[in-house]
Amino acid sequence: MSSTAQTVGERIVRNVSQVIIGKKREIMLTVIGLLCEGHLLIEDVPGVGKTMLAKALARSIGCSFSRIQFTPDMLPSDITGVSIFNQRTQEFEFRSGPLMAQIVLADEINRTTPKTQSALLEAMEEYQVTADGTTYELARPFMVMATQNPIEYEGTFPLPEAQLDRFLLRIHLGYPEPNEELAILDAQQYQHPVESIEQVVSVDQLLRAQEEVRSVYLDNQVKRYIVDLVTATRHHDAVYLGASPRGSLSLYRACQARAVLAGRDHVLPDDVKDMAESTLAHRIIVGRTARITDMTVNAENIIADILRRTPVPGATLGMR
Repeated sequence: MSSTAQTVGERIVRNVSQVIIGKKREIMLTVIGLLCEGHLLIEDVPGVGKTMLAKALARSIGCSFSRIQFTPDMLPSDITGVSIFNQRTQEFEFRSGPLMAQIVLADEINRTTPKTQSALLEAMEEYQVTADGTTYELARPFMVMATQNPIEYEGTFPLPEAQLDRFLLRIHLGYPEPNEELAILDAQQYQHPVESIEQVVSVDQLLRAQEEVRSVYLDNQVKRYIVDLVTATRHHDAVYLGASPRGSLSLYRACQARAVLAGRDHVLPDDVKDMAESTLAHRIIVGRTARITDMTVNAENIIADILRRTPVPGATLGMR
């Protein structure tokens, strides 16, 4: 089955792949997040292309882009905007902040204080910003792509669980392979390829694709499989805090988008298994006892263990 959403997704993936070389799965996950109207958390070391990924995505869909470099002294009004008194008109005028763009790169989000981090919550959940008692609607599509360095902890403020739960997916770009890094050197000899890529889909096409994704069919047993996986995170021996119902909904939406990119109008259990780690791992907290007992235990290993233990619905499920 070929659909508008599949065509839109494939065009964006191909276009962004000209800039981010050798990371097709990570690009696909980013496009899945976009099609689901979700937000993305990118955990990785500096210099692997996080900013270029966000820029290339914005250029591919013709959306406004802004980058916020978070620092410890940043205030909420620095990102949402502030009202300034105009001497000529004798009235206060709202000057919008960088959060009012459509694709927002929140760079090193864990460098700023929880008070400023929380300014993102309303925008990420309700697609609006409130400043000085006035609410401003955000233009659609709207996507926050937040980055944080998993290595440096000094001078950082770890994201609270409530904020982590707002991110549909968490991805890791990682270092390129040697042959891919050679291709990067060649591609950037004269200018960065992000400067030359063009818009490949319109905003209207993207909005229609987002609507189409929501109509993808899930069999009741596939839905039950999603719920069983999420429930298992709450009862696993190594977990202190499991995934919330928002985690179930995020996995549900992500599977719909993955099915569309695969050319299907229905979700299979394989979609659920493939998307489970990216949608659930950042929502669970590993118990202290488990970390002390086994230093190698982490959220990704726990999700893999849950996938092994949870019975998978039959192969015919998802078909109408």
